[in-house]
Amino acid sequence: MNTNIPDITQPELAQTLQRALDNKTKPLGSLGRIESLAQRIGLILGTAQPLLQAPQMLVCAADHGLAARGVSAFPSDVTWQMVENFLAGGAAVSVLARQHGIGLTVVDCGVKHDFAERTGLLIRKIAPGTADALEGPAMSAAQCAQAIANGREVLKGLPGNALLLGEMGIGNTSAASMLLARLAGLDVADVTGAGTGLDAAAVQRKIGILHEVLARHAHAKAPLDALAAFGGFEIATLVGAVLQAAEERRVIVVDGFIATSAVMVASHLAPHVLQRCVFAHRSGERGHVLMLAHLKAQPLLDLGLRLGEGSGAALAWPLLVSACALLREMASFEAAGVSRSEEIPMGTEHGTSPRSEPTPSVRPEPVEGPLTVMAKASTGSARTVLDDSTRTDI
Repeated sequence: MNTNIPDITQPELAQTLQRALDNKTKPLGSLGRIESLAQRIGLILGTAQPLLQAPQMLVCAADHGLAARGVSAFPSDVTWQMVENFLAGGAAVSVLARQHGIGLTVVDCGVKHDFAERTGLLIRKIAPGTADALEGPAMSAAQCAQAIANGREVLKGLPGNALLLGEMGIGNTSAASMLLARLAGLDVADVTGAGTGLDAAAVQRKIGILHEVLARHAHAKAPLDALAAFGGFEIATLVGAVLQAAEERRVIVVDGFIATSAVMVASHLAPHVLQRCVFAHRSGERGHVLMLAHLKAQPLLDLGLRLGEGSGAALAWPLLVSACALLREMASFEAAGVSRSEEIPMGTEHGTSPRSEPTPSVRPEPVEGPLTVMAKASTGSARTVLDDSTRTDI
């Protein structure tokens, strides 16, 4: 498997993008993280004039054998029923994709249902659901490899330069929790939540089951071994799509807990995958904040979402479009004939008399956070212009 995703650090382009943003008709840094988002997209696409074209939402669906043990509040039939809802245009992600002009492709990666062929649906079924991970691996190594290959192949057939990640699979929060526990070395009790709506007692039962599964597969420590052990087919297919999108330098817009688990696995195989990612939101699912911390990622939105489907990625999409538009179309000080702060004597605002002190033009100190700490540690200054291609905090 080719996981040689190259580093796209580009100091000269990063400086060009930063200068362009600083020269827009606004105080330095006043568009906040929209500016770092614009720079990041420019670095991914390799241009100072980024334009997002033909965005594609990929919703991968599959069933999980472990769901039969009661780790979800809903029966497995909901997986195929929601696939039908996606295709009929009635699901949240369908509405949002339609609203924002995002192409929607649904992939049957392993649903326990036979679908009629139709536009917008791709059948890449490995099996009708994964095996019960408490009895053996959810997937064989061959099945896992095939699902990843399917994701790559599907992505190659989609147009555009942006991929939005979505998923559907009753029981897949359990798989994501176990992947996080194993790959990040965390206690599964700390990363397991209510999923589709379990009560407190049911969450405790779920945690107990997941502890047993992790113990059953104590040897599965490498990324692909863990993926095969815990599932699922939709997550593995998304891993393949992410790897392919990273190779093609598409912007990867990451949804919630399950979609992020696919990116986590991909990044353990090829760390530079993260340079191509924009994390849409912080999910209300308990483990997502810890998964984002493991990836050193700061999402754009925090709205308490926990629907999945790619809904959070679709909601965040307009921010990416706006960031690029501002970078391409917002006027510079010279073009607009607007004076910079250093060109206006202090005290002349609102008709007051000039003051003798010059006005320094200084970028405001950023809000203290993961990025600022990293910048200070590496450069000694939080105001150093950083190359966004090495950051995952947007």
